[in-house]
Amino acid sequence: MQEYIGYNAIKNLERILKKNSFRNIFLITGRKSFENTKIQEVMYNALKGFKFLCFNDFTPNPKLKDIKNGLNLFKNESYDAIVAVGGGSVIDMAKSISLFSTNEGNPEDFILKKKKIKNKGTPLIRIPTTSGSGSEATHFAVVYIEKNKYSLAYPELMQPEYVIIDPQFTYDLPKNITSYSGMDALTQAIESYWNIYSTNQSKQFSRKAIELIIENLLKAARNPDKESRLNMALAANFAGKAINITKTTACHAISYPITSYFKIPHGQAVSITLPPMIEFNYKVSEQDILDIRGIKFIKKSMNELFSLIGASDSLESREIITQLMKDIGLETKLSDLGIKNEQDIDLIIKHGFNPERVKNNPRKITEYQLRKILDEIK
Repeated sequence: MQEYIGYNAIKNLERILKKNSFRNIFLITGRKSFENTKIQEVMYNALKGFKFLCFNDFTPNPKLKDIKNGLNLFKNESYDAIVAVGGGSVIDMAKSISLFSTNEGNPEDFILKKKKIKNKGTPLIRIPTTSGSGSEATHFAVVYIEKNKYSLAYPELMQPEYVIIDPQFTYDLPKNITSYSGMDALTQAIESYWNIYSTNQSKQFSRKAIELIIENLLKAARNPDKESRLNMALAANFAGKAINITKTTACHAISYPITSYFKIPHGQAVSITLPPMIEFNYKVSEQDILDIRGIKFIKKSMNELFSLIGASDSLESREIITQLMKDIGLETKLSDLGIKNEQDIDLIIKHGFNPERVKNNPRKITEYQLRKILDEIK
């Protein structure tokens, strides 16, 4: 992977394209976030001298029908490379189109694992414009078929090739997007830290992300400056690198039906269960432990997390995270998100138990325990 990080890092785009003789570019962007900001002007200047087509006809949270539309457009012409400029949804869209463009078959068959992906995708240059998903650093992509969320994950075929992180692209982020994306990054970093597949390297990435977010998110959301924007961009990238090793755990698993069925932004949906999950995981016992490294290891990891958050125990950690969410304008109660009755809770529980993600959690979660957690924050 080649990474270019810092102010005006976008200047490296022309060098990458010329070095690889990429002449015809399939540009994937957000819509308003691209067209109504300076990002469009900067990108069009960077692509002067190259032929390119801009695709942005899709909604957040990549949907199969939108991926198919983009893929059909891509196949109308011979493109040398894909450049993705946007948040997690844009970069995930680009990853899917990249992969499906070089593998013959129906995308649904690949997503549902009826057919194997064999070929590496069209070369992809990832340029994030939010500080949250860390999608530029991961080898997986989210895809929704109807209201069901799936993941494409190919460690050998989807690792990032070229990444450009230029904080100037986050200057025009509104407060709510800064807050959502920042809490997404924090939740990823914390989930990776307590993950049963954590490694020394993943923990190092998580530590860097958590420290940067705790120090900079409030500033970035309320009164951003160059330093806080740069630090949040770095934090999101570190969090992405952490989950690229471990994947996520319970908070993310629970979040997907909250987003699908109640139209709640991803960063809000993942973070709302983070405070109670900190307490839940710290109370792990020999009867419900999932990490083979044992109780002492988990307790040590959790205590390290508390320290990173700036707390002395699980309760204080919960309070600090909850207060941070309030301070940056996020909700901490499900009822304030329109999730109010038992039918709503039943829906989340029914669709919030992704076996792969829940089993990554250090403590086993039962349906009864999840209901209790959701009732706590109702």
